[in-house]
Amino acid sequence: MATTTAQRPALWVPSDWNAFFGFGTNILVNMLVLTGLLRFVLKMPDSLVFGRILPALGLMMCLSTFYYAFLAYRLALKTGRTDVCALPSGVSVPHMFVVTFVIMLPITIKTGDPLKGWSAGLVWVFFQSFILMIGGFVAPYIRRITPRAALLGALAGVSITFISMRPALEMFMTPVIGLVCFAVILASWLGGTKYPKAIPAGLVAIAAGMLIAWASTAVGIGTGGMSLKGLTDAFSTFGFSVPLPAVGTVFSGFEFLGVILVTAIPFGIYDLVEAMDNVESAEAGGDAYPTTRVLTADGVVSLIGCLMGNPFINAVYIGHPGWKAMGGRIGYSAATGLMVVVLSWFGIIAVMSSLIPLVAISPILLYIGMLIGAQAFQETPHRHAPAVVLALIPNIAAWGKLLIDSSLGAAGTNAATVGLDKLGQVGVLYHGLELLGSGAILGGMVLGAIGAFIIDRQFDKASYFAAAGAVLTFFGFMHGEQVGIAVTPSVAAAYALVAAFLYALSRAPAIEFAGSPAEEAHSPVPAE
Repeated sequence: MATTTAQRPALWVPSDWNAFFGFGTNILVNMLVLTGLLRFVLKMPDSLVFGRILPALGLMMCLSTFYYAFLAYRLALKTGRTDVCALPSGVSVPHMFVVTFVIMLPITIKTGDPLKGWSAGLVWVFFQSFILMIGGFVAPYIRRITPRAALLGALAGVSITFISMRPALEMFMTPVIGLVCFAVILASWLGGTKYPKAIPAGLVAIAAGMLIAWASTAVGIGTGGMSLKGLTDAFSTFGFSVPLPAVGTVFSGFEFLGVILVTAIPFGIYDLVEAMDNVESAEAGGDAYPTTRVLTADGVVSLIGCLMGNPFINAVYIGHPGWKAMGGRIGYSAATGLMVVVLSWFGIIAVMSSLIPLVAISPILLYIGMLIGAQAFQETPHRHAPAVVLALIPNIAAWGKLLIDSSLGAAGTNAATVGLDKLGQVGVLYHGLELLGSGAILGGMVLGAIGAFIIDRQFDKASYFAAAGAVLTFFGFMHGEQVGIAVTPSVAAAYALVAAFLYALSRAPAIEFAGSPAEEAHSPVPAE
């Protein structure tokens, strides 16, 4: 039972150490992954990564963790309880990969300039921040009318392609480290194995990867790419870098607005839903926080971080009941914020990146992708599984197109130069990938919703989503390379025809069906 006290709440209790080390390790892993994405995927210069982006990220996360510690203090003061636990928060992990692989990487490849990719990422967060601040009024409605299969299915498409595939490939390119670290993680996070002294599995995996990599370096094999020279050079990043305003860079990225909006809007909605779910989880654990303040705080601190040069959005994390059970109260949140500032403002994270092989972190990324993808099937009705698959297909198309564009770009050419007919002769339907994959998140949501409602024989609702698909496509938010008027009119017209057909079905006086929707969903062949 919760205990109460007439005194002011304690800012730190001994059990905060447990939550601090656990949550701090989680945040550290995310920062290492984020730094690896910036340096090795986006090829951004270290001066930008360690001098501008990480200091701004540190500021954002410090503001966030301090604010949630403050909310916990106020709740403890109001209720007189001593077991109040602050909400955990940090960089949104799914969006960390989305903004990297869906926004910054394609634009960096297209322009050949990582600074352009950075500015596009800042614009993405800029819009996400305002969606968080003002979208709390519409998110419950969107959540209420959209089937979970559509929301989670579209996210699963991102997780399978843009989150999971690259780390999976990296693991098998360096299997001695990648597969061993993956086994360490799976044994704990899926198999329930507890390591000595309750050391987090992520930390054990990273330590194992470091041991293998540095041992191979010592004997001259070099597995993992670690070197004493690289480690020595990393110490040159030591210094004191404070975040500086990047307003001009933010607004210079508006040239990519059409590409950015097609993902910023649906992922802003996802942020809202995720934040509400996590606040509800905390309330179920005994700590009731005001949803509006939480959403506003995420938006405000993300906007501050964006204007200072951070292209990653802040989010309330899932797991509040776990940190509370571990003993976390108020202090663990604020202490984590101080840790992030030290790591990011003093350049320490660069040394840690040179100590830890990237392939040791790849299994963590794959695991995250696995969970996001699996959630789409686990948290939706079984009969909606076909709709989940339908929702993830547009992201597979977007990923395939990105691989083709990157490959042709490396060869100094592009699809138009090679010729769409020639590509088609070898089985590459490039124009189809282009149409299906453009605005993949929205496209997946719309197609998944249509599929789920048809499975449930709610043809009127399916027709409404088809009509929405027609409008979104007409203006280029789906199935178009840019926002505009009549970007792909043939696809928009097709959605309109589908909407009319489904609406007519919903108004048909009597239709014969063979079996129930659930029975048909489990049937290997369509009902006749």
